[in-house]
Amino acid sequence: MTLSGLVVVVTGASKGIGKDIVLRAAADGAKVVINYMSDVNAATALAMQIGNDRALAVQGDISKLTEIDRLIEATVSRFGKIDVLIPNAAFLPHGDMHSITEENFDRAFAVNVKGPCFLAKKAIRYMKPGSTIIFISTDLTESSSVPPELLLYMSTKGALNQMVRVLARDLAREGIRVNAISPGATNTDLFRNAMSDEQVQIIASQNPFKRIGEPYDVAAAVSMLWGKDSTWITGQVLMVNGGSIV
Repeated sequence: MTLSGLVVVVTGASKGIGKDIVLRAAADGAKVVINYMSDVNAATALAMQIGNDRALAVQGDISKLTEIDRLIEATVSRFGKIDVLIPNAAFLPHGDMHSITEENFDRAFAVNVKGPCFLAKKAIRYMKPGSTIIFISTDLTESSSVPPELLLYMSTKGALNQMVRVLARDLAREGIRVNAISPGATNTDLFRNAMSDEQVQIIASQNPFKRIGEPYDVAAAVSMLWGKDSTWITGQVLMVNGGSIV
């Protein structure tokens, strides 16, 4: 799928799923904007790997509107437009109802819901008909056995899924498609920090392929949604989990 001439913006892109999405977009010919929170070395190295003529690293906390503005302004100043927006950055707090804190509640919704919402709001001004927004959710939104300690994370992803469905109808009149990829367990720092090695092995054993996903698996699925062959797909939350039963 050629993305030559297109501009792809990915948040939380210095590592994990975001990094592999950036690499896939660049391999397909796109110019890429690598948003990162704190790992300047990883983001800079990724931009250099792709080539500074086609890649731009921009620091920013997407929970803050002023920093969203700065990200969008830097993108448009450098590349002139946005064709694909992928709000990938996420915050995963741990705590059941007895242990959640107001700080974690506010941070989770600010990063996982407010950030994607206002990124879309700010970006669509520079997105022409045919552009697309691809959110990153989780297959656990379809699960009936979510661990209690994921209360806040799952609440935010459930909200995100509804945002996808509503925005798809809203932005269709502007020719912009809105979808989400809903990964299963994926081998990222975020996931590994949330699970013990034993839990990872159990999850892998329950998958038909006897493994958890890799970031490139998710990036490949995302790439299906940014091409011309997906122009009739919008408002969908597509599960990408190797056939796991959630």
